[in-house]
Amino acid sequence: MAPIALTIAGSDSGGGAGIQADLKTFSALGVYGASVITALTAQNTRAVTRVEPASPAMIAAQIAAVFDDLDIRAVKLGMLGAGDAIRTVAAGLRARTVPIVLDPVMIAKSGDALLPDEAVGTLRTDLLPMATLLTPNLPEAARLLDCAPAQDEAAMQDQGRALLSLGATAVLMKGGHGAGDICTDLLITADGTLRLTAPRRATRNTHGTGCTLSAAVAAGLAQGMGLAAAVTRAHGYLQGAIAAADMLRIGHGHGPVHHFHAVWSHG
Repeated sequence: MAPIALTIAGSDSGGGAGIQADLKTFSALGVYGASVITALTAQNTRAVTRVEPASPAMIAAQIAAVFDDLDIRAVKLGMLGAGDAIRTVAAGLRARTVPIVLDPVMIAKSGDALLPDEAVGTLRTDLLPMATLLTPNLPEAARLLDCAPAQDEAAMQDQGRALLSLGATAVLMKGGHGAGDICTDLLITADGTLRLTAPRRATRNTHGTGCTLSAAVAAGLAQGMGLAAAVTRAHGYLQGAIAAADMLRIGHGHGPVHHFHAVWSHG
């Protein structure tokens, strides 16, 4: 039977992030993808023009339907929106014994806010302690900790450890918002730190990078990989997707990465 991963996130009508990016990533890595949609967004590469949340009852019904029939091996959490949705998702997953990758989506690549201030505390208290892996970028980590974004690796380490203390089993501090020619991610666990580096690429086509990375980790966990191996493969997969992004030429803003770069190209 094919391994199955579940994404619980918002829909991106432009196809570059959210549910769409997650399902593409699962498929590219050989995993069957199921989905629970928490919100509809009217979105393209330039802006998010409207967000319409799903009702808590509908979110709960989707979670129940998927788990009642499918053998879910890993869950990826993305855009959840309001506090009610976060509490609903937490309640729906509390009795499930599957690894959970939590991407604390707060701001779209266009700069539009996707998580209201009053929901940050709910995310911190209700879902963060359930996370097998938390995958914040530097602004998201700072917002979760109510502090300034990390400016160097030492601060990334400190903030990652602080997030561990809030209950996450592991934290992947993503350095894409940092400075310098090398982009550094840190996988921080109670046992130590795994450092992952890649050249910083000069491209505007980075829409969906966070969704793609966390979905790729969830795919690896669904396939039975250990956390470090899943994160390492996901990191390499994302770098390939970013390197091939410019050939897609999608939209007029921040275009998507190329999820199927290993399968097809378009020159």
